[in-house]
Amino acid sequence: MTNNKLTEIRWHGRGGQGAVTSAELVAQAAISEGKYAQAFPSFSPERRGAPVLAFNRINPDEPIRSRAEVDQPDVVLIMDPSLLSILDATSGLKKGGTVIINTRKTAEQVKKDFGIDARLALVDADTIAQETLGVNIVNTTMIGAMIKATGVISPESVKEPLEKRFGRLGERNFKAMERAVKETKIGE
Repeated sequence: MTNNKLTEIRWHGRGGQGAVTSAELVAQAAISEGKYAQAFPSFSPERRGAPVLAFNRINPDEPIRSRAEVDQPDVVLIMDPSLLSILDATSGLKKGGTVIINTRKTAEQVKKDFGIDARLALVDADTIAQETLGVNIVNTTMIGAMIKATGVISPESVKEPLEKRFGRLGERNFKAMERAVKETKIGE
C-alpha cells in the first residue's frame, strides 16, 4: 500500500470477535499519526456469532468526506475463515488490493479452496490470540496482520489506543499484535 492516498478497509468478522473495535483502534492510531481517519460499523440485528462488517478510511493528506460504506476496498480482512464459505471476500476489491485472512492454510490452499485471486496476507490469528491472550479474540492480532500487509499505520501508534481500550490488558494485546506483525505471511 502506498501511504499517499486514501486507503479503504473492510473488516469481516462475527459478533464478539472485535471487528468494530479493530476498526476503531486503527482509526485512533491513524489520527494519532496526524492522518485523517474514519471507523464505522454496519449493523443489522446482530447477535454473538452473526456476521459483522466494519470499515475504515485513512487519508494522510485530506479530510474524508464520504460517509458511505466501503464497497470498493483496498484491503479486506477476514477475522473468521468460516466466513469465506458464505461471502465473496473479494467483492468490490480494487485492482491490486489485499485480502488478509485469519487461517492456518497456505496461500495456494486459500486460492484453490476459495478462488481468491488477490494479494494475500495470512496469519494464524486464532493461535496467536489463544497463546498470548488466553482467549480466542483475534481483533488485535488482525490489526498486526493489517499493519504488516499495508503499512498504513505503525505498530507504535496502536499502543496508546490499546492501553486506553483494554487497561491493564493493553500490553498483552500489544504483544499479540506485534507477534502477528512478525508471523503474517504475504503471498501473491
